[in-house]
Amino acid sequence: MIDHSRAEFPPWLDLVAPSIGVVGLIAAAVADGGPHGLAIARTLVGAAFLGAVTDAMLLGHWYLVQPGLGRGLLNELVRLVAWVWPFEVAVLLWPTGMIQVLDGQISDSYGGLLGWFWIACVITTIVLCLVTRAALKERYYSAVMAATGLLYLAILTAFGTDLVARAILAG
Repeated sequence: MIDHSRAEFPPWLDLVAPSIGVVGLIAAAVADGGPHGLAIARTLVGAAFLGAVTDAMLLGHWYLVQPGLGRGLLNELVRLVAWVWPFEVAVLLWPTGMIQVLDGQISDSYGGLLGWFWIACVITTIVLCLVTRAALKERYYSAVMAATGLLYLAILTAFGTDLVARAILAG
């Protein structure tokens, strides 16, 4: 028997852990040095971007073992990745950023190869999000399998988008 007399868990408490996380991310960005506004923006946007793509891939994997689940949440996460993507690219292009790598002002130590690799990751990530959304429109279970595979690839290219730029710009 279910006890309905107990009070429900207050939903606002769900915001406690993320709030503490944001404070920690801001502190880490400030400790990193440089222009603090840019460091904070890159850290917060990067966390949202990588968190969304990771959550989407993990949820897609869960759908493989629970095929009857509705696809709404997975679609929402894929939309979130696509929505955050331009902000991720913008904060990484912001000077001093990947524009200076691409025009040769900052060396990537590989003759520009990492700059081109970064561009490939940027483009491929958004393409994978769009193709994943198209796959999720199909009714069949194989569409969820395809979407999950695409999200596995998207997590690789998303990390390439974020981490390659950070590695180059940190050097």
